[in-house]
Amino acid sequence: MEASIIITIGIILLVIGLVSCVLPPLPGPPIAYIALLIAYFGLNKTEDLPVWLLITYAIIIFIILVADYFIPVWGTKKFGGTKAGIRGSFIGILIGIILSPFGAISIIVCPFLGAMAAELVTGQNISVAIRSGIGSFIGFLFTSGIKIILVLMMCYHFFRAVF
Repeated sequence: MEASIIITIGIILLVIGLVSCVLPPLPGPPIAYIALLIAYFGLNKTEDLPVWLLITYAIIIFIILVADYFIPVWGTKKFGGTKAGIRGSFIGILIGIILSPFGAISIIVCPFLGAMAAELVTGQNISVAIRSGIGSFIGFLFTSGIKIILVLMMCYHFFRAVF
């Protein structure tokens, strides 16, 4: 395959990976990682992308993907949310994904509102509901931030290797 096509595919994967860090349906870091593998194997960039770097990225991606499921839950719990708040936050994430074509803000607002609504429906007072929503929001921001930083690091290594 021609080098320009491989590079273009790699750049597309990096962009999708970066956008997917805040739009949950797709796993951003693994998609961006594929761009590194394409550069490594397709362009024979073994010196610019050593095996130890690829293995390190694979381990970090695995850890982040596992943590991605626990950090928002931890944030909701840490801020005083109950199991209802956690479930509401998850339902809010799903609704936010469905509404994301109408605006990316729904990915952020819906989990917050879902956690709050679930707390209120189960009889919690408004302060518990707000804290639960804030915990869900902070958990989302934290995991998204970690994934964005990781994908930006992979972008750096990809572009350094390719250009």
